[in-house]
Amino acid sequence: MTSNQSNAAAVRAFRVLELLAGVESMSLMQLANGLELPKQTVHRILTTLCAADLVIRDVDGRGYECGRRVRNMSLALLMHSGPATARHAVLRKLGERIGETVNLTVLDGDEVVYLDRVETASPLRMHLQPGSHVPLHCTSSGKLLLSLQPAALRNRIVDALPLKKMTDFTIIDAAHLRQDLVETRKRRIGLNDQEFIHGMVSIAVPVMRDAYRAWAAIAVQAPLARSDINGLLEHLPALREAAAAIAAMVTPPTPARVHVQRDTHAADAEQL
Repeated sequence: MTSNQSNAAAVRAFRVLELLAGVESMSLMQLANGLELPKQTVHRILTTLCAADLVIRDVDGRGYECGRRVRNMSLALLMHSGPATARHAVLRKLGERIGETVNLTVLDGDEVVYLDRVETASPLRMHLQPGSHVPLHCTSSGKLLLSLQPAALRNRIVDALPLKKMTDFTIIDAAHLRQDLVETRKRRIGLNDQEFIHGMVSIAVPVMRDAYRAWAAIAVQAPLARSDINGLLEHLPALREAAAAIAAMVTPPTPARVHVQRDTHAADAEQL
């Protein structure tokens, strides 16, 4: 294979990953249409990417999605790339304004991962490093980000979650969790009232990529000794201001990726 052919193949493989990164999953036909390439060509690319664990088949076996290696690389880029410094400055300002621990999280499979975190100066706190993973079903940012997923995907994730009991307040019934997620989606505020750790409460707001998708969540947490849920809700304007500032730093998606997601979320809205 010549150098030019190798470069063309690499670019095509990257374009496949770029398309898959913007949606839940895509079929072979959708990818071929999006890339304007023959199905046979796209199938060969997918075979190579699957062999390298960069792409995997979705749970239904009818489509493709990014694999763990791509997700790990994406998280590493988000945590350490240039905008990370600007995002941290926003979080630091928010933490100083509120006086409690604040963090920025994203979905990572069936968990939430901390991209960044600013700890309160108070000795009474829960310490977690950026890169730490926490459950979806009992954290404010986890429930918020899960609630904003399309209904079909949201239900599949709930069905697969272990729903481990972390405290006496943890939701461990799937039907109850689904209803909680519907309510969370409507208010666009994630609540955690001692569901993850006894004596700790938190709320979260979304960092929106566009009108339909949340890119991340900003959360504030505090021990009950200093605040309850209602007390944290008084900081909503500050959280939303910080979320808007970070959202402005996010690169807008391509029109093709927006189109696919809008169709998905339009269908999702009809199911709620």
